[in-house]
Amino acid sequence: MSRLSKLRVKIFADGADKAGMLAMYRHPHVSGFTTNPTLMRKAGVTDYETFARDVLQAIPDRSISFEVFADDVATMETQARKISTWGKNVSVKIPITNTKGESTIELCRTLAQSGIAINVTAIFTLTQVRQVVEAVAGGAPTFVSVFAGRIADTGTDPVPMMAEAVSILKQAPNCELIWASPRELLNIFQADETGCHIITATNDIIAKLALVDKDLEQYSIETVKMFYDDGRAAGFKI
Repeated sequence: MSRLSKLRVKIFADGADKAGMLAMYRHPHVSGFTTNPTLMRKAGVTDYETFARDVLQAIPDRSISFEVFADDVATMETQARKISTWGKNVSVKIPITNTKGESTIELCRTLAQSGIAINVTAIFTLTQVRQVVEAVAGGAPTFVSVFAGRIADTGTDPVPMMAEAVSILKQAPNCELIWASPRELLNIFQADETGCHIITATNDIIAKLALVDKDLEQYSIETVKMFYDDGRAAGFKI
């Protein structure tokens, strides 16, 4: 049995290119989507609401997260309430703090307890995880998005932290833990082993699912052939 068929973690495609999102919509292992303002800008999106509504019309039946982009809590709430009306499959992404480091926990509490599905993003510490769980417990469905990939970028192993976060979330059945910003395909299996509910992944990482269970000796030969073909194509001589 393929290791893919044993995966329990859900894979959400992370991106804001409509064509790429639709390609992932057809992928058998993708069950949801996440976006953010940085991805949208990179994809050339200029009209936030038009883009979001267009995507939601094309993908009406899987979770999609759209993020607020204000920096003050009052405007964040206004944006969040508007975004939440765009579709039943929408979760509103709320950063755990604003750019000044001021907590948005009370906003998360207000939104979740008023029935708005949220995705609390840019979480880097277990203290932040505990604060979110306490605030939203018993409320609307909430994604708790821990940036495990960026934590790993600092030289810190995120696996123990993610395992502890899984335990913390048991206090709030309405919450699901996201392993965010993965750096390689292996992270999908690490997220699965720790008990994470969801992992976000870019299209290029998801494409590597085709390599799962690949024969490594054959992969070695293919790699040697790639080097050989490129050397010939370059016309190298010694």
